[in-house]
Amino acid sequence: MLETETARTAAPALPPELQSPRAKLVYLYLTTNGDATVSEMGDSLGMKKLSLYSILKTLRKEDMVDCDGDTYALN
Repeated sequence: MLETETARTAAPALPPELQSPRAKLVYLYLTTNGDATVSEMGDSLGMKKLSLYSILKTLRKEDMVDCDGDTYALN
């Protein structure tokens, strides 16, 4: 009989200043996927671009996210 083990990984720690559930979702998305465009995030998360731009603006203001062209990544 072949036995397999599932690896349990701890969820990444969220910065305490993140209060919005949507901001937490975007942060976790970037944590697990690396960099992404707003279109990629919108498609994957089911969020509108306008909402994402607002969240990303706030995350950039808090120096949690950086933007290179149209691609966003965690600092």
